[in-house]
Amino acid sequence: MRHRRGALPVAVVWLLVSMLVGCADEVVDERVGGQWYGAIEAPGAPVLVGVEFTGRHSGSVDIPVHKLRDRPLADVVAEPDQVEFGVPDMPGDARFAGRLDEPAGRIVGDYRQAGQTFGLTLSREPVPRPARPQEPQLPYPYISEDVSYSSGEFTIAGTLTRPDTADPVPAVVLVTGSGPHDRDETISGHKPFLLLADTLTRAGYAVLRTDDRGVGGTGGNLDQSDYGDLSADIEAGLGYLHGRPEIDSARIGLLGHSEGGYLAPLVAARPENDVAFVILMAAPAITGTEIALDQGTRVFTMSGATQEQLDANRAFLMDWTAALRAGQLTKADRLAETYNRSLPDGLRAASEQLTSQNTPYMAALVSYDPAPALAALRMPVLALFGTKDVQVVAEQNAEPMRALLAGDPDETVRVFEGLNHLMQPAESGLPIEYEWIETTVDPVVLDTVTGWLGERVPTG
Repeated sequence: MRHRRGALPVAVVWLLVSMLVGCADEVVDERVGGQWYGAIEAPGAPVLVGVEFTGRHSGSVDIPVHKLRDRPLADVVAEPDQVEFGVPDMPGDARFAGRLDEPAGRIVGDYRQAGQTFGLTLSREPVPRPARPQEPQLPYPYISEDVSYSSGEFTIAGTLTRPDTADPVPAVVLVTGSGPHDRDETISGHKPFLLLADTLTRAGYAVLRTDDRGVGGTGGNLDQSDYGDLSADIEAGLGYLHGRPEIDSARIGLLGHSEGGYLAPLVAARPENDVAFVILMAAPAITGTEIALDQGTRVFTMSGATQEQLDANRAFLMDWTAALRAGQLTKADRLAETYNRSLPDGLRAASEQLTSQNTPYMAALVSYDPAPALAALRMPVLALFGTKDVQVVAEQNAEPMRALLAGDPDETVRVFEGLNHLMQPAESGLPIEYEWIETTVDPVVLDTVTGWLGERVPTG
C-alpha cells in the first residue's frame, strides 16, 4: 500500500507543512544566483536537491523524492558569505544554512530537519541519478502490447506482455499499492511492476498490468472509489484475459503489492472469479486502521517526538480513523483541521492538503479487515515480507498471515532479512531511501516468485 509512493497512505501527520512563499526582490549576486544541485547526506539515503536563487531573498527548490518541484523557498538569504533558506513544504522546520566556498565553486553548509542535522554541498553540476540496472530494455524477447477494456462506465488501459508462442499460457494480473499508480507502479524512479512483468514473461507467463483509476489512459476517480469499485476493476482484467485465446483461462492468478495485497485476496476469495493462485508482496494481514495507527506512531517516533506529542498524535488518529470508518468525512475534515492548529507553526499543513485525504477511498482503506478474505483462500498462496519494511511491518503481519492462511492447502509465507517495502535491500527501510537504492526488487525475491510459480503452475 502506498502513501503516494507505493505503500499505505501514511497518516495525515506525514503531510504537515507550512506554505510560505518568498517574494521577488533585488538582483542576486551572480556568484550565488542561478541553479545549484546537491544531495542531503542522510545516512544510507542521500536526497537529491535542486535549488535556484532568483533574488537576494527569493528562490525555489526541487526535491524529486518528495514530489516538490519549483516550490518557493522561505526566509532566503543569497549572499556569498551567508546562504540560507527554509523549505516550507517539508515537515520538521526544514532549513539550510551555509556559505559560498568561492575557490571550490560550491555552497557548503548544513541542512536541518526535525532536530537532525545533515551535510549538504551544492554545486553547479547536476547530481547523477542512481542507476537502475534491473530496468528492462528494448527489444524484449516476448510480445508487449497496449490494451484497453471496460470496467463499468470507463476504460482501463494497460500493457499485456506474453511469450511468443501459439500455445495458451498461464497469466498473472498485477495489482498496485495504494494511491494513484501507473501500470509500472513507478516509485522514486523505480518501476517494480515493469521488472516483475519482464521477469515473469521471460519465465513463460503472460502478465497484465494497468494504470490505476485517473492515471494514464484509465478513466475514473480513485479518491471517489471504494473497494467494491477497485475489486470490479480487477475482475474486469480477469474477464479480459478470459477472452484472449492466447491465455489459459484455467491458470490465471493475481499478484498484489501492499494495498494490492488487500484487494487480490478479496477478489480471489470469490469462487466465481476462478483465480488459480495468489502472490502477495508486503501485504497487510491486519486492518487498515491498525496500519494507519502504526505508521503515524512510527513517523512521529522517528522524528524525535516527545511522549506528549506521540499521545496527542495517536488520540487524533484514533478519532480520525473512527470518523472515516463511520463515513463521516466532514467530521474527519474538522478533526484534522483542529489537530493541525494544535501543532507548532513549522509542522502545520495547508487546509486543502488535510481535507484531500478524507475521501471515500481513504475511508475504504482504513475500514478494511483482510481476515475474512485471507481465511477463505483455497488456492496456492505465496506471501512475502521484508524485515526492513516500516510500512507493513513483518513482525506485525507475517504471523497473522500464517494463521489466517492455515486452512489453505498450499500456503507459503516467507520473511526476507534486510528487505524493505519494495523488496529492496535497505538500511533503515524508510521510504526516503527508495530513490538511492539501485536494486528495484532483490533478485532473491524474483527467483522465489518464479520458482514457487513454476512448481505450482508450470508453463510447459
